[in-house]
Amino acid sequence: MTRPFRFAVQAARASDGPAWAELARRAEELGFAALYLPDHFTDQLAPFPAMAAAAAATTTLRVGGLVVCNDYRHPVVHAKELATLDVLSGGRVDWGIGAGWMTSDYEQAGIEKDPAGVRIERLAEAIRVMRLLFSDGRADFTGAHYRITDLDGRPKPVQKPHPPLLLGGGGRKMLQLAAAEADIVGLAPAARTGRVDTEAARDASAEATDRKVAWLREFAGERIDSIEINALVFLVVVTDDRTSTANGIAGAFGMSGEEVLESPHVWIGTVDEICDDLRRRRERWGISYYAVPQEAMEQVAPIVARLAGT
Repeated sequence: MTRPFRFAVQAARASDGPAWAELARRAEELGFAALYLPDHFTDQLAPFPAMAAAAAATTTLRVGGLVVCNDYRHPVVHAKELATLDVLSGGRVDWGIGAGWMTSDYEQAGIEKDPAGVRIERLAEAIRVMRLLFSDGRADFTGAHYRITDLDGRPKPVQKPHPPLLLGGGGRKMLQLAAAEADIVGLAPAARTGRVDTEAARDASAEATDRKVAWLREFAGERIDSIEINALVFLVVVTDDRTSTANGIAGAFGMSGEEVLESPHVWIGTVDEICDDLRRRRERWGISYYAVPQEAMEQVAPIVARLAGT
């Protein structure tokens, strides 16, 4: 199944409210499907107030987290915030949630960072809790990490049975969960050290992506055609000299220049070359949905104009 291309902007900051509203309106004007926020304790806007402001400033733009960290919010609180935003936006919310990965967040906030397996297990429970709260009626749940009793989650989201669930990751366990649960699966480098380093960069390679997509297909089985595959883009350079550009940054990625150009998380070249790359990547991996960084929004506008919906 070949899905049409969609594009999102991952944005994190603005100087003030009017600037943030203008960013959201501009993304909508340029044909982006969504505006997403990361969720860290660094210099960024808090996801839910920023999502609400972006939705209020636009009419068709979807909003969501890429991704909201489960360890920072109890799923009962998260479900209420997400459903409220879905109601107030008229059903324009994507449910992006993750297990947490960035060690400095945990250290600086004094939050215990459990092993990855525990965080993923807790995330799986949180998804079950939130699904129950989004459903009609009262909910009960008892798990290893959460317990809710006779709770009718309100408001209920506009989108049924719930906003599209976006799960991202690069490790086998996370992709197994995503294959079973997600509507949108975001392929990402596995940051096993909890930091952005050369090991994580190497996991952005085409070879690593082959492995992740193979896992996803194995775990999803017949569900695979119902899953939209997304990738977060870390670097965009529109240039007439893609080879020299890739060779110049290859060391930072721990790759050769050729390997950099093959990574689905890197766009380098002319508009024509990048469009050709995206078509080939869709054919190879099924990636049809990309999230580009805020600073690249205007630069990639011609690519969005050419490919969105095709």
